[in-house]
Amino acid sequence: MDRVVRRRLGFGGTLLATLFACASLTPSLLPRPWLYQGVMGAVTGILGYAVGASLGALGRSVIRYRFSERARRISWRVMLGGCAALAAVALWYSYDWQRDLRALMGMDTRITWFPPVILAVAVALFCLCLLLARLIRLAGRRLNAWLDRYVPAYVGHVVGASVIALVVTVFANDVLFNGFVARISDISSVANEGTHPGVRRPASAYVSGGPGSLVSWESLGREGRRFTATATTPARLTAFSGRPAVQPIRVYVGLDGASSPRQQAALAVRELERTGAFDRRVLAVLGTTGTGWVDPHIADALEYMYDGRSALVAMQYSYLPSWVSFMVDRDKAAAAGRALFDAVRERWARLPAAKRPKLVLSGESLGSYQMEESVRDLDELAAKADGAMFVGPPNANPIWRRLTTGRERGSPVWRPVYDDGETARFAQEPGDLSEPPAPWPHPRVVYLQNTTDPVVWWSPELIYDRPAWLEGERGPGVNPEMNWFPLVTFWQVLVDMTAALDVPAGHGHRYGANIADGWAAVAPPPGWDAGDTLRLRALLN
Repeated sequence: MDRVVRRRLGFGGTLLATLFACASLTPSLLPRPWLYQGVMGAVTGILGYAVGASLGALGRSVIRYRFSERARRISWRVMLGGCAALAAVALWYSYDWQRDLRALMGMDTRITWFPPVILAVAVALFCLCLLLARLIRLAGRRLNAWLDRYVPAYVGHVVGASVIALVVTVFANDVLFNGFVARISDISSVANEGTHPGVRRPASAYVSGGPGSLVSWESLGREGRRFTATATTPARLTAFSGRPAVQPIRVYVGLDGASSPRQQAALAVRELERTGAFDRRVLAVLGTTGTGWVDPHIADALEYMYDGRSALVAMQYSYLPSWVSFMVDRDKAAAAGRALFDAVRERWARLPAAKRPKLVLSGESLGSYQMEESVRDLDELAAKADGAMFVGPPNANPIWRRLTTGRERGSPVWRPVYDDGETARFAQEPGDLSEPPAPWPHPRVVYLQNTTDPVVWWSPELIYDRPAWLEGERGPGVNPEMNWFPLVTFWQVLVDMTAALDVPAGHGHRYGANIADGWAAVAPPPGWDAGDTLRLRALLN
């Protein structure tokens, strides 16, 4: 058996594949299902094999030394025995690691976890990936052998490697990836034409798609229809505050509403004018995620705070799922954000200063990226708006990255302090907004970010660099047993995104009632106090 293994596998590749796969079993930011663990074990294992095989080939080219057959046999047996023992220990402890992580987040610790099945899935997928890699290598060798007949060997090998690399790249990008995106796009476009169960065309003229609207109900898209149809009713607003309320304004322009972002933005402004939005007390420009979704907590909370004397406007730039849109539509998100904010602000700025509503920005996840891209930096944001609240910002957000990397010495990356908190502050819990204790004048910018949110902390740098959020004091909820492993942690946190909404509020990508505290800090109406915020938190919960 060991002879078959030695002939089919490389020593360095097998060793690193096992180490990488075992490292993937260690805890990360969020609990994960057993099936995802099996897939991740295979992916990290094949990455480890590639690294180990490459290092082995490099070592053999540098050190010209041949081991005896007996020495190779012994070393293989020792290595395989050690790898088997390590894999058994890691699989055994993985159950406890996942239970501890769930307990840390207040989740049910009774879980389904099948170590033998995890191992079987990982090994099967690993072998499939290895077979594919071997076939590519075989094709490269055959090509090199053919080229060696006509050109010098070193030229043939360079040309052969370049051709194989080009073919693999083109196939992976133009065939697999683009084909996958096209398929997802087809599915998403059909879903965009549908309507969520229970959503009906609104009877109010104060929302897009209603009577007299310049935007047709059909053009709003699936998420736009839900956004406008679920505007909080005056009766619910009055029940909350005990004060007379009015119908909130919600304006939305879908992808089918106009042919370009500028035309969509112009249509949105005309719709704001039609509904009387510029006469309201607060006007919020909201970013959307890839599908066009707006977090209902962000919208509802502002309407409750202002007794409906609010106007919300959003614009769809894609109908792809957010994770696909993040890869292929970020430029569209940025262009749409700039077009919408510029158009709304230009019309808002024409009003007398004393009669302008508060102009605020907000967005969750990719929606926060869209709104950040509407301005150059924090100074311009503070100069052009009366405040902003960004929820679960992706690591790619340009302003977020500048504030985080430029944080004051001693402040952790998960709760950074920038410029003594004069404009922007970061929070996971409501009390975080009172730190530092320095004055906090308006306009204010609030970032709500959980220390266990993979959307916030995933980045390509995880491949090769230990993240600052695993250095020193760790944020609340981050497992003390979590470690950084090159390549492995990148995939762990990426897989965590699939479970980012399957955890209690305050963890992962769920922010819940904390949005009430964010709005209360950024744009409180006159007379709003801490007791009102607590009541709004209870309502959102």
